[in-house]
Amino acid sequence: MVLAKIVEVIGEQGHRSVRKVRCRIVEGDEEGKILVRNVRGPVREDDVVHIKETEMEG
Repeated sequence: MVLAKIVEVIGEQGHRSVRKVRCRIVEGDEEGKILVRNVRGPVREDDVVHIKETEMEG
């Protein structure tokens, strides 16, 4: 798992408090990379979350 800081909350994604967020990796080999991920639960900008995968879906 890698730590990522939320840069922007893009919007709601359906129900069950899932939000689409843009986040920046803050540690490891991928440091500085910006990803878009779905996050469950209450989040806001500048929160730090754990990301399981840093690979892009293709």
